[in-house]
Amino acid sequence: MSLKKRSYEKELLDSDNIPHSDLLLNLHELNTVNTFLGGHNITCNGIDHFLNKRPSHLTIAEIGCGGGDNLFAIQKYLAKKQYKATLIGVDIKPECIAYAKASGHDIEWICSDYHTVKWSGDKPDIIFSSLFCHHFNEEELAIQMEWLKQNSKIGFFVNDLHRHVLAYYSIKIITKLFSRSYLVKNDAPLSVKRGFRKNEWIKILSSAGIKNYRVKWQWAFRYLICVNNE
Repeated sequence: MSLKKRSYEKELLDSDNIPHSDLLLNLHELNTVNTFLGGHNITCNGIDHFLNKRPSHLTIAEIGCGGGDNLFAIQKYLAKKQYKATLIGVDIKPECIAYAKASGHDIEWICSDYHTVKWSGDKPDIIFSSLFCHHFNEEELAIQMEWLKQNSKIGFFVNDLHRHVLAYYSIKIITKLFSRSYLVKNDAPLSVKRGFRKNEWIKILSSAGIKNYRVKWQWAFRYLICVNNE
């Protein structure tokens, strides 16, 4: 399998009427995957890209936040750096927002499709997504990149999968051995097949009219795309 061409097969998570208990197990296991395979570290690297030359307080929003695990990791990371931020999570699934709210973290949660979201105050300084972009096709992503640029004051970043054979077989074996979620077992390797390569990201950003960006490969098999509005 070369994975030269991107897959457009729909993930189970994108289906309607997923049983509540199955969705909750999926959210729990995604947090585990992000923790142990470095996904949260990459998200914090994205935050770092914007911190050094910025004021002491930022508003940071995540679209497609799921159960909120990325925002929890950011909150912990910024607390260690003694940096204050207002955090916002946006997701279209009410079950995900309910799961995130139940955590008790001091984070604002909004149940909405990202492109129709109504911010409670000014638009965020930084918007980001993690493992969200591969759910869309290239045309939809170009529109999403334009939206991210228009709705963020300072800039935005994306943390998503690198389509690679090693990544595909590795996550397939890991989830087969350790996952109890049929959603994770099906969608994790399929997500890799739906991921993008660097040249594809450059084309997407170009289609969105974005020029001030950085596309950087991250372990394990992810890309961190940072876009500065200034």
